Amino acid sequence: MTSPEQLRSFIRDVPDFPKPGIVFKDITPLLHSPMALDKTMEWLAEPFRDEGITNVVAIESRGFIFGSCVARALNAGFVPIRKPGKLPWNCRRHEYVLEYGKDILEIHDDALTPDDRVIVVDDVLATGGTAAAAASLVHGFGAKLIGLAMVIELSFLEGRRKLDANTKIHTLLQY
Repeated sequence: MTSPEQLRSFIRDVPDFPKPGIVFKDITPLLHSPMALDKTMEWLAEPFRDEGITNVVAIESRGFIFGSCVARALNAGFVPIRKPGKLPWNCRRHEYVLEYGKDILEIHDDALTPDDRVIVVDDVLATGGTAAAAASLVHGFGAKLIGLAMVIELSFLEGRRKLDANTKIHTLLQY
C-alpha cells in the first residue's frame, strides 16, 4: 500500500444505517486487515511526527482504536474523551449542539496542562460538532492544539467550518 487512497477499498458502505437515507461508512473491514490498520496508523501520525506531541486526545468510541495507536507511534500519552458518566474521575464537560439535538463530552480535569502539545484523533469528521467540542476541551486546559487527524472526512457536511481555520486538519479519505 503506497497511498491513503488505497484504504478506500477497506471502507464498507452500509445503506440506511443508523436511519433511512444515511449511508454509513463502516471501518470494520479496515480494522480486520493488519496491513490496512498498520498503514492507517502510520498515515495518521505522519504529519505530526516532528511537532513534539505530548498527548493524543481521542473521542469515544472508534477514536480510541486509532488514538491509542497514534499515541504510541508518536511516543505520546493517550487521553480519552467520553460521553457523560463514563470516566471515573473528576471531569470537565462541554455541551454542544448537533443537527438533531444536544450532546456532551467529558475529559478528566487533570488530563492536560498548558505545556501539552495535543492532537485530536477520531474515525470520522462529519458535521464538525464533536471535533469542535473536543478542541474546546483541549483549549480549556490552555494546551496547544496542534491538529486533528481523522480517517474519513464527509466533506459534503462541511465539518471543517466549525473548526479553527488555523488548526491543521489531516484526513486520509474524503467522501
